[in-house]
Amino acid sequence: MVTILSNPLSPRLTFLCERLSLSLTPRISQSRSRSSISCSLSEEPNYQSLSRRRLVYVLVTSPCLFTALPSSAKTKSKSPYDERRLLEQNKRIQRENNAPDEFPNFVREGFEVKVVASDNYIKADSGLIYRDFSVGEGDSPKDGQQVTFHYIGYNESGRRIDSTYIQGSPAKIRMGTNALVPGFEMGIRDMKPGGKRRIIIPPELGPPVGPSTFFSSKQFEVFDVELLSIQNCQRRTIGFYSDVTCV
Repeated sequence: MVTILSNPLSPRLTFLCERLSLSLTPRISQSRSRSSISCSLSEEPNYQSLSRRRLVYVLVTSPCLFTALPSSAKTKSKSPYDERRLLEQNKRIQRENNAPDEFPNFVREGFEVKVVASDNYIKADSGLIYRDFSVGEGDSPKDGQQVTFHYIGYNESGRRIDSTYIQGSPAKIRMGTNALVPGFEMGIRDMKPGGKRRIIIPPELGPPVGPSTFFSSKQFEVFDVELLSIQNCQRRTIGFYSDVTCV
């Protein structure tokens, strides 16, 4: 005999009694009194052990009897964004790498990067940031023209990653041929011969990423560019040979 008491008999216990009746088909009786109402389950003595085990199983597995309690766990609070500390750390690393004067600082917290630069820098709608040290004279390059320029490339820590000055010869690229990093071409498109500019390229406008390059993902790249000259180009065809000459 297994008896479940409740005062009064709740709908959940009524459901339990009905469920046991359907699954075990026992003889069920319900009796009322002033103080309590009981739901009794009785079977043949040979089946008492089995019926009790079934009853316990139903009690444990029935969602109507035991409501789920809201779970709560302590989450590790995120440490405050210590911008000052990260900024000083970046400045120290840049000094160790002999970064040039007035080099921008990068406050990196995970994948979030904040560029800290003086008011002399201009931020374009594309996300490109630049500063002119010398404007130069003449016209800006157009698509199809060749530009000759020197550059020094840096990463966020101010470490030099490439330089045409060290290579001993300037770079020559035709504009509008997708031969340059998108942000780099945007940065020199409105420069003039003799101009010197620092370009800060965000990752979305940056160079390709891979083991064969100097660049890593999610990194800003900085280039100091000196535009030397602009040449007009035209296609030349001699017999079956064709090329482009720029003068």
